[in-house]
Amino acid sequence: MSEYIPTIGVEVHLELKTNTKIFSDSINGYGEMANSLTNVIDLGYPGTLPTLNEEVINLAIRAATVLNCKIRKTMHFDRKNYFYPDIPKNYQITQARTPIGYDGYVEIEVGGEKKKVFIEEMHIEEDTCKSAHRGTKTLLDFNRAGVPLIEIVTKPCMKSGEEAKAYLEKLKEIMYYCDISDCKIEEGSMRADTNVSIRKNESDPFGTKAEIKNIGSISNVGKAIEKEIERQAKLYDNNETFKPQTRRFDDKLQDTVLMRIKETGNDYRYFPEPDIPYVILTDEIIEEARKKIPMLPDERKKIYVEKGVSELNAKKLIQNRSLSDYFNTLLEESINFKIASNMLLGDISAYLNKYEKTISETTLTQERFIELVKSYEDNIITSKNLKDILEIVLESDKSIKEIIKEQGIENISDDKEIRQLIKRIIEENKESVEDYKAGHDRAIKYLMGQVMKETKGKANPRIANEILVSELK
Repeated sequence: MSEYIPTIGVEVHLELKTNTKIFSDSINGYGEMANSLTNVIDLGYPGTLPTLNEEVINLAIRAATVLNCKIRKTMHFDRKNYFYPDIPKNYQITQARTPIGYDGYVEIEVGGEKKKVFIEEMHIEEDTCKSAHRGTKTLLDFNRAGVPLIEIVTKPCMKSGEEAKAYLEKLKEIMYYCDISDCKIEEGSMRADTNVSIRKNESDPFGTKAEIKNIGSISNVGKAIEKEIERQAKLYDNNETFKPQTRRFDDKLQDTVLMRIKETGNDYRYFPEPDIPYVILTDEIIEEARKKIPMLPDERKKIYVEKGVSELNAKKLIQNRSLSDYFNTLLEESINFKIASNMLLGDISAYLNKYEKTISETTLTQERFIELVKSYEDNIITSKNLKDILEIVLESDKSIKEIIKEQGIENISDDKEIRQLIKRIIEENKESVEDYKAGHDRAIKYLMGQVMKETKGKANPRIANEILVSELK
């Protein structure tokens, strides 16, 4: 197969985290009984009038800001006219000509190299109702009708499925941390379409474009793009052409499937929405919305690493929002952040996963966690002790000092005492010492086992291991 240069653009629809819908006071919810979160505006009754939800504008300003977009201060909504069962008004209210955000970018990293994915525009619109196909019938659920959306459209600037996946993962992370959307792809609150074309040389015009719609996961976006590149390359290699078309990704086939050919361009007859006045954004409105932007992932990662947390742990913390938020409450404290991150991501995470809890559902206050970290750092408790007392720590209000006393934890942390014991063990196990010198790793494990056996597990393993290695050398 010949080499081709792919050109990829991505369009993402994100449902916004508002209490009510964009143009009515119906609850913005998910998972409720069909058609229970609706009113006459959502159902498109004649004579009803939309009222713009102010919080939608605030969230869109925040989204445009974190996407490094310019913000349009004077804008209007448009009617996008089309006839389809999922929109009973026969038009959708959107922003065709004056999107709130434009000329932005998101920075991604692929294969160790950083790249900017450029945002063409970001506009606000209403969602349609949900269609459910049952044999020859189509059922409509209007709970989703009127849910506020932002649509984020990139420029055709990506070259591979990996880049598109990296962009979507970054976008999801930013929007989730910014409290703009819950980004649950499985619930449809984040939906991605991608446009794919290929050409021989950079100087050639863009090839024929295929749009792949409503792909069900970020990993499938990457697969869909690579399969589509492969399909188009085979056609071009055989001197065949194809018409612009809409395709979908079939999860079972792991391939793209034709939905329809685009014979003519869509004529949506856009015109300004007459029932909604122009929206004027002042500097004060923009600044007030921006004040509510929380600390974003890149800034968190930078601070964590500066505090001594490993790159790997910093990434893992960011992947768990509740743990990251908890960790942020400690940033002004004087503690060992490396130990703190290890504890949170190790035994504490194991407990939370086992009992399906978040850290806020435990009794671990900042003060008690700081005490726990310092007890470990000062060798008052060992990693084994931590495992033994963890449930008490996370389920009771007792101080760490009280728990240690009640559990009878008395560790040997005196260097001299441990060193004398280790010297004796080395003297009594000359064969293991020779094995160690010969490069056998099991020897040091055996000797450490003897140390823990002699002290009945009360020697601090970290200190004991350091002294044992020192004495062996």
